[in-house]
Amino acid sequence: MSTAAVLTAAGSGTRLGRALPKALVELAGVPLVVRAAQGLALARCLELVVVTVPPHEVRGFQALFLGGYVPGTRLAARIVPGGATRQASVAAGLAALPDDVDVVLVHDAARCLAPPALVRSVEAAVRQGHRAVVPALPVTDTIKAVGPAHSSGAEPVTATVDRGALRAVQTPQGFDRALLEAAHAAGAARAADEAVAASDDAGLVEALGEPVWVVPGHERAMKITTPRDLALAHLLVAEG
Repeated sequence: MSTAAVLTAAGSGTRLGRALPKALVELAGVPLVVRAAQGLALARCLELVVVTVPPHEVRGFQALFLGGYVPGTRLAARIVPGGATRQASVAAGLAALPDDVDVVLVHDAARCLAPPALVRSVEAAVRQGHRAVVPALPVTDTIKAVGPAHSSGAEPVTATVDRGALRAVQTPQGFDRALLEAAHAAGAARAADEAVAASDDAGLVEALGEPVWVVPGHERAMKITTPRDLALAHLLVAEG
């Protein structure tokens, strides 16, 4: 049996202010998707990474993974067209996995600086019997729950949430393959509509009533969404 990753790279670069797919935006000269795949490879616990990409960009992404490998590594890579939502893209990646894969990591190309040690800790937790695992960091901001907005646009505070029980979830998330496939099958009706599609795979598992476990995340596993995020990522790369 083996471990594989589904690496989602089908998002647009709109919020980054770029015309090309976000995963192709370069960070210190290397596309985000390549950096993310290399981070997975360096964990040395995977046999394959399936990269889900915009359907009209398949050839462009294949050119980055010449010979079917992650650049500079021996990790096999497979490029498949993604779907209309992240949920649909992950489902497409799952369908492309070989039969011998029993543990699946789902990772976002936008979290391209996730350390290899984080990848290993998630995979190890699944192997130890936790069938759904997410890395996460404690929430440090004060969190307020609010009610419907007033005509002025102001929203009334209804409660101050206990942040001690809150976690900000990252990727890669790890799963027993059979559980993840069952979760996607049960939630398939949501996959085509961005308004109701799951924002992460753990949410689909939770909808089945199955437990999800948290392991410590890492600050470098930040998500690159805005130009400010990209600037911060450049600083992190420069720090080494």
